[in-house]
Amino acid sequence: MTTPRLAAADPQLRQRHLLALPEGIESDEVETLALSRFGSARWEEAEEEAPQTRGIMRPVTAALGIRSVNATTPPAPALRLARLSRLRGPYRVEAEDCVSLGLPPGTVTVYDLDCPKERGRPPYPGGDRDGLKRAFPDGMPVREEERVVQWLVAAARRLGGAVRIGGSGAILTPDIDAAIDLTVMADRWLEPAEALAVVQSVVSRARLSEPTQSWSGPMPGAGRASEGVPSFLPEAGGRGLRAALERHGVQDEAERARLLAEAAAFDELMIADPPRAESYGVLVDLAVDGMISVEACFEAEVPPLMRTLPWTANGVVAYRVHWEPLLVEELEAEKPSFEHRVARGRAAPQVQAVARALHAALGGEIADEADFLVDPADL
Repeated sequence: MTTPRLAAADPQLRQRHLLALPEGIESDEVETLALSRFGSARWEEAEEEAPQTRGIMRPVTAALGIRSVNATTPPAPALRLARLSRLRGPYRVEAEDCVSLGLPPGTVTVYDLDCPKERGRPPYPGGDRDGLKRAFPDGMPVREEERVVQWLVAAARRLGGAVRIGGSGAILTPDIDAAIDLTVMADRWLEPAEALAVVQSVVSRARLSEPTQSWSGPMPGAGRASEGVPSFLPEAGGRGLRAALERHGVQDEAERARLLAEAAAFDELMIADPPRAESYGVLVDLAVDGMISVEACFEAEVPPLMRTLPWTANGVVAYRVHWEPLLVEELEAEKPSFEHRVARGRAAPQVQAVARALHAALGGEIADEADFLVDPADL
C-alpha cells in the first residue's frame, strides 16, 4: 500500500502534535512502543474523510511555480492509544513539508496525534529535560494529553526522532543519550553479597551501600514497669508518652504498661534477629564522573508488554541501574553542559555492562527509563 503524503497545508494539522521519524523506522516499531505504555493499544481501520472536508484544493507556492495540493490529510491507519487519543500514520513527507512545519531535515515519515486538549497551570520554574515547559508556556498538559505527549517524547528519544507540539509549534528533539538508566526485571532475588559479586565482576570498585550509623535499640528501661508503675519516655514539647496513649483511648495504667513492655520486647527481638532486607543498594564511585547505583527492590507493577508472562504474575524484582552526576540538576537540563555530556558518555558503557551482567545472572528482561524493553544484544 502506498504511504499517503502528509498535507502540510492543512491548517488543522498545525494544532495537533506530530511524531517525526527518520528513515528506516517501521510502523510495527511504533506499535511496540505504544503497547509498552498503553496495554490496550491497537490498530484501527482507516476512515474515509467527510465529504465536506475531502478534496479541498489549496494553492501552494513552490520553487518552480504554483501548484495545488489537497488541504486535508488523507486517510491512514490509526493506532488507538487511549480512549480519546489515536495516532494516524505513517505519512511520508517531502523536504518542503519539513521546511513548512519546521521539522528536522532528516524526517521521512510523520505520525499525526489526535488527542484531547487538556491543560493545567503554567509550568513551574526548574528543570526541563524534554522541553515540555518550553512547548507549553501557557499551561502544561494534564490527564490524557499529558500521558500521550510524554509517550510521544519517549518514543522520539528511542527512535531518534522529534515531536512537533501543536499550537506553539515547538520542536522537541530529545537527546537519545540523555536517558542511560536501565532496569533488569527478574523473578529471582539476589542477596546483597551475591549482587555485589555480580557488579564487581564488571566494575571491581563496587561496594554495598550501608548506613554510616547503627541503631542500638531503645534507651535502657524504656517502656519497662517498675514496682507496678510504668516507666515513660521523657516529656517532649510539654507532652509525654502517657498523654499520647491517653489521647488514643488507653486509659488503664496497667494496659499502658503492657503495651510499652511489648514494644520494648519487640525492639530487642528485631535487634537480636533482624529481618531480611527487602531492598538494598550497590554503589560504584566514578570520581569526577559521578556515581552508579544498583537498587534492588520488589515491584508489583510491570510494563504492559510483560504482564502476560507467567513469571510476572506476582510482581518482579527490579534491579535499577542509575547514574547520578556530580551536579544532579544537570540531569533535568534540556541542553546540559559539555562536562556533563562527557561524564555521561564515560558512565553509559559501565551502566550497560552492569545491566548485562545482572541479566546474564538473573535472566528476565531489561527496560530503559521509559519502560521500553531493550534487547541485551543492543547494549
